[in-house]
Amino acid sequence: MDCLEEESFENKDLDRMLEFETQIFLDIVHQDGLVVAAKGLSMDTVLINLLKVYSDPGNLVLVLNCSDNEEKHYVEKLKGEHTHRITFETSIKDREEIYLLGGIQFITTRILVVDLLKNRVPVEHITGIIVVRGHTVLESCQEAFALRLYRQKNKTGFVKAFSNSPQSFTVGYGHIERVMRALFVKEVYIWPRFHSTVVQSLRAREPQVIELQIPISDTMAKIQTCILDLMNLTVKELKRVNKTVELQEITVENCLTKQFHKILQSQLDCIWNQLSTKSKQLVADLKTLRHLIITLLYADPVTFYNLVCSYRTMEYAQTCTWILFEPAELMFTYASTLVFSGDKELNPEFCPKWHALSEILKVEIPADMQKEKSNENGTVLILCQDNKTCYQLNHFLTLGPRHYLFTMALKRGVTFKSINNNFKQLKELPEFKNTPKQTQSGREVGNFKFPKKAKVVKESKNEEEAKSSETEEEVDDFKDSYCLTMSQTVCDESDSKTDSDCMFEPFTEFENMNLTQLCEAAKANVNPTILIQTFRKADSTLELQNVLEEIRLSYVIMYHSNITAIRNIEIYEARRNSTVPLKVYFLIHNGTVEEQSYLTSLRREKEAFEYLISTKSTMVIPEDQDGKTDMCLALQREAVTAEINTRQGGASTAPAKQLVIVDMREFRSELPALIHKRGIEIEPLTITVGDYILTPDICVERKSISDLIGSLNSGRLYQQCTQMSRYYKKPMLLIEFDQNKTFSWQQNQFMISTDSDNSEIQKKLLLLTLHFPKLKLVWSASPYASAQLFEELKVDKDQPNVEYATALGNEQDLDLIETKYNVGVYDFVYKLPGITSKNIDQFMRRCTNMDQVIKMTENELQQVLGNAKDARSLYSILHEEHVTKKPSEQGVGKGKAREKFKFTKK
Repeated sequence: MDCLEEESFENKDLDRMLEFETQIFLDIVHQDGLVVAAKGLSMDTVLINLLKVYSDPGNLVLVLNCSDNEEKHYVEKLKGEHTHRITFETSIKDREEIYLLGGIQFITTRILVVDLLKNRVPVEHITGIIVVRGHTVLESCQEAFALRLYRQKNKTGFVKAFSNSPQSFTVGYGHIERVMRALFVKEVYIWPRFHSTVVQSLRAREPQVIELQIPISDTMAKIQTCILDLMNLTVKELKRVNKTVELQEITVENCLTKQFHKILQSQLDCIWNQLSTKSKQLVADLKTLRHLIITLLYADPVTFYNLVCSYRTMEYAQTCTWILFEPAELMFTYASTLVFSGDKELNPEFCPKWHALSEILKVEIPADMQKEKSNENGTVLILCQDNKTCYQLNHFLTLGPRHYLFTMALKRGVTFKSINNNFKQLKELPEFKNTPKQTQSGREVGNFKFPKKAKVVKESKNEEEAKSSETEEEVDDFKDSYCLTMSQTVCDESDSKTDSDCMFEPFTEFENMNLTQLCEAAKANVNPTILIQTFRKADSTLELQNVLEEIRLSYVIMYHSNITAIRNIEIYEARRNSTVPLKVYFLIHNGTVEEQSYLTSLRREKEAFEYLISTKSTMVIPEDQDGKTDMCLALQREAVTAEINTRQGGASTAPAKQLVIVDMREFRSELPALIHKRGIEIEPLTITVGDYILTPDICVERKSISDLIGSLNSGRLYQQCTQMSRYYKKPMLLIEFDQNKTFSWQQNQFMISTDSDNSEIQKKLLLLTLHFPKLKLVWSASPYASAQLFEELKVDKDQPNVEYATALGNEQDLDLIETKYNVGVYDFVYKLPGITSKNIDQFMRRCTNMDQVIKMTENELQQVLGNAKDARSLYSILHEEHVTKKPSEQGVGKGKAREKFKFTKK
């Protein structure tokens, strides 16, 4: 079913869509293509309606590249009707049955690839495939592999892809063309935020936005200037040292964006081995300075001060030059004034946004609720950048700013001599499990009595012990969301200037509630409910959309700026049926890095869409790119080359079918897809010896750099090499590098722990080659090079034995063998005819030595081995005499003649 008539939509219970969503839906239904939309213009509603259209047992639609939470969300929205999820827990038999049920099926790409290779999927009956996050699909990835296998046997089904990352298509040359070629689509639909239809749809009903430009304190402004000066000096020094390297994307402005690490990766990974040690240190300094300036604006002053102190050490100054510059010294001085006044008197500043947030919650919102005379209690959503800020705001609202800052000073181990009068009015502080463990009971400063777990840190304490680092317990405290409730509905403006210990209370029941239960609880609650949440949870991209849909919000406070969240709110308001518009309070530090970073993100997205529009206007797309004809180049596999003997009188022979046995776990990598692309058939199997079996003699264990280091340190690689050497004549260790990085052994780039260094890894590899003389080390620059190498190794070689590869290791464990038997004797016995992995253990337990074996009859051997054929083979090799053929009887061949044997009776 390649296209649908609009009349068929009437029979489907489609969700309500905005005008631009309707247009996207109609475009993608009637013609295959790739939809590229702006961040925040969620394709969620379009995708759900698309799935509803094809939700029928007569169709078989596969959905790829979804996360677990997204799959659960879509299944819930589709109400489970003709919808199935296939995961690693689903057995092979169940998968085959589910495929025949039809409907919408969410499946992991790795499972789909294996089932396609094993012919478990009725490919000819697949209606189509929908791909989420289409920008990640390239030639070597598993999604492209699955689509290629699908298109080879199915020329009528559709392929529809979605992406919300326009900037991903600007990386590299011809990225959008390569993605479309891998997806087998000929059309790309571009939907930026400035599209006229989008503007018209969202302008019809807009939220009431109240923008509060909050200035930062003079001290924070001076610190920000110092850090920017340091970043500017570092960027200039990096470009001065590397005049021949293209570094135009590395600017101070780009250093402030969230994509800074991706920019560094795209610019420097391919030339990392060419950079000097100084250049690499300058790159690390830029990351450090960016972390400092983000912490300054997002964290509290105590946390920032403690972070700065962690860098002011002799050891750090020996490797990092920025710490010796004059702006760095000024930054250290200003950071101290953020926390102390006078001679080490603890008096930290409040975060500038705290006062504005308190005013909104205590004054603005209660007054607005009275003005509107709404019967609803009102639900307030506060959106933050990360879970650390959620943690900060939760404790600020429940404890008050002074309680929170003093607690953080104790937890961070900040040294101070005295406490300012503003903090002496505090009552006893609640105990926190992360406060220092030393006790100093009974000590009082002003009216404040220290809890038993807290203490004033003496000035003589080593500053190194007070480094800023979250403990494991503290990290566990960070949550993506918190729920509070106000104990009062109206508060005078004067009250908002004092600590609000009694104003906000934790809504602890929220922790065990889903969104629907929370919505009901908020309605039942007399006082306003405050929900503090991050823009996006680590394991879900739809969390904010779900919250907006499920909970009837009255107010939203954007504590930080985020493009995606702002547009989600715009779409939510455009769909909302309410006479009172949603109020959105937008808090931003004007004239700061926060504002500049937000504007830079908008500009970069606009430039990305302009690039895509320009590329689309000049793009040349082959007529057969959709793969629906045999002329499509993307479907043509490279013919396997073979050496042909030209002295055969012109006789032509059909090329033998090439086969490689691949371990199931290897389908997480790119190599199987590239091997198949080169015309070599793949047999997915669960094997315990090696990763790739190329020939009956060649077994390959593939390791990426990180895997190699981990396997060497754990000793697992030694066991793997032992098994390969025991069962195969030519074991190989393939060390594969990332194709996007330099093909060079770099200590700073690849080490994953401080315990490992370059020399240690080389020593372990050397010992490995000494222990296993037959082992060959193969260095590969990329998966493409590995696939080519495999093809060359298979030239004029026999195909691997599937039965032999699967039988190895199934009955025996290497550790058990080394514990019970002499390894040398075990290897000798295993090579005897009739001895297999299934009977060797029984044979060695019942036969103590070879003398006993020689004296046994054939029937006795059959009882030991459990098989007459195996017993006959072993008895013959022990009791029959072999003679060498005469030279005249030996075949004449190229090179040295092999010795052939025949067996005769004594």
